[in-house]
Amino acid sequence: MNRRQGWPVTLQEGPVALRPLRLRDAAALREIRARNEEWLRPWEPTYPEMPLRTTGLTPYVSMLQAVRREARQGLSMPWAVTYGDRFVGQLTVGAIVWGSARSAQVGYWIDSAYAGHGITPTAVALAVDHSFFRVGLHRIEANIRPENRASRRVVTKLGFRDEGVRRRQLHIDGAWRDHICYAVTAEEVPQGLLYRWRHGDPSGPSAEPGSGPGSALGPQGPNGGRDPRDPASPHPGSN
Repeated sequence: MNRRQGWPVTLQEGPVALRPLRLRDAAALREIRARNEEWLRPWEPTYPEMPLRTTGLTPYVSMLQAVRREARQGLSMPWAVTYGDRFVGQLTVGAIVWGSARSAQVGYWIDSAYAGHGITPTAVALAVDHSFFRVGLHRIEANIRPENRASRRVVTKLGFRDEGVRRRQLHIDGAWRDHICYAVTAEEVPQGLLYRWRHGDPSGPSAEPGSGPGSALGPQGPNGGRDPRDPASPHPGSN
């Protein structure tokens, strides 16, 4: 099996595009993530090697080298999200498992200045369709903190299923947080997610078009006895 089938590749739908991350993206990553520190912190896994605060370029270059190395091994597909050719975020199909599983996880974040333009659903749809129909993966998961309603809207609009809560799955913003596991398989979207996003799904949840802050790979800790999937649960100001 060629684990690098379909990579590297650039994907585009209108002004939204996914292109492979490059080492020279380090400066743009540093600037955007520093400017969006408060926007991203509640949702992202704790990565000491990729701080949100403004630092030198070295941590960002190291991170880019690591994800590019994983891509060469067929274990991830790390993209820059661009809008009108401007770098506005990042999306990675990672934790790829081959063999009989052929599964992966999708994570993403976007510059808050570009939220609400439908960029993230389009980017996720492009990435998942490519993963299914070109790369040959079968199942994609997105693990999201219950409080991250914007990211949850992205995946529910695209038809991901809620498969339940994974307790204290990832370390986020100083504590181990619960996540909701959303998933979709290739059989469920024979026409692709991009088709569903373009044409809408009358059977799906009603939601405003927009983009989620932070990563789809993060959720929240204890919820005081509430169902952590309850959208009525208060959005945390702090933890």
